[in-house]
Amino acid sequence: MPVEAIASATGTTTMEITVGKSELLRELSATQGVVERKTTIPILSNYLFEAAGDRLALTATDLDLSLRTSCSAKIKKEGSCTIPARKLHDYVKLLPDSDLTVKLLENHWVSIRCGRSHTKMVGMARANFPSLPLFPTAGVVKIPAQLLSAMIERTAFAVANEESRYTLNAALLVLKPESIIMVATDGHRLAHIERAGESFEGLSGEMKTLIPKKAMDELRLLLQGSDVEAVEFAKDESTLFFRIGTRLLTSRQLTGQFPNYEAVLPKENSKSIALHGEELGAAISRVAQFADERSRAVRLKLDKGELKLSASSTEAGESEDSLEISYDGEPLTIGFNAQYIIDFLRTTGTGDVRLELKDAQSAGQLRPAQGEQYRYRYIVMPMRI
Repeated sequence: MPVEAIASATGTTTMEITVGKSELLRELSATQGVVERKTTIPILSNYLFEAAGDRLALTATDLDLSLRTSCSAKIKKEGSCTIPARKLHDYVKLLPDSDLTVKLLENHWVSIRCGRSHTKMVGMARANFPSLPLFPTAGVVKIPAQLLSAMIERTAFAVANEESRYTLNAALLVLKPESIIMVATDGHRLAHIERAGESFEGLSGEMKTLIPKKAMDELRLLLQGSDVEAVEFAKDESTLFFRIGTRLLTSRQLTGQFPNYEAVLPKENSKSIALHGEELGAAISRVAQFADERSRAVRLKLDKGELKLSASSTEAGESEDSLEISYDGEPLTIGFNAQYIIDFLRTTGTGDVRLELKDAQSAGQLRPAQGEQYRYRYIVMPMRI
């Protein structure tokens, strides 16, 4: 039974169920990232439990993001209740690996029995829990789970954290009948990944969507622990829906215009050098220890057969490292934020990368040297040094 069906079947104020500890804990752990920690609305710190048929549905929400999930349970009395989320998760984690009996008592109290342990927790009125939108019946697009996970992995780190630029607090997902693109930028760097040759059923024309950073982080965690083949994606006027097996993640949509990223993609970066990712990462990490703490600026000097990396600050001192490269062009010195390059190298692993430059004032581009099944580009604005 889908989670939504359980939700519609339970309106009563009684409930008594038995559920396996490991099954329940798995779902409680999956929803922890969505539970509101510091809230002015107390009900958002609670789970909504709804029992019907042979399933227990759990819902957590912070109003921007919600996750509905479910597990099998023996339902003695169908019904619903709310339970403090953090306390329940921490308590269930400490219980022996056995069955739990959860029962709704008077005044929203909830009794939990497991073996010789018996606990009562103070819940809240089920009526206070916000109602959540239902998964649309039309316009559903299936995205391969591994593909979506890989695209999030390679872009999420470049999403802006500043609240003031809220359209940059999201990645842009562009679905076309035969390709998928994801782009993220914080105004200083841009991650762009594209996969051609994918066909998406149920898609007519182009579909552009802003996926908020928090939703991306939650999706990544859900996909890591899942063996589902495809994510069912849909949206209505205000909400994004991602169905991952029996779990449904919903996110409030952001309104606004994502920047014209195509104008930023470099077209004339004629100076191209191949670098070993692990060596470059190690050298930059060493040198960056001596960079200015605020700017994190590292100087890259490109010369015949050598790439010199250096950084200095009045507080820490100075450091220089060099890598042997195959380069025979004009010398060039350019500055970049060391953290931005390290972030990119973390996502590409230890393989070879290409650094493509035009001049000291233009954006540099990094990409994996081997054309993997994705077209992945990472653009970094230069710094004055």
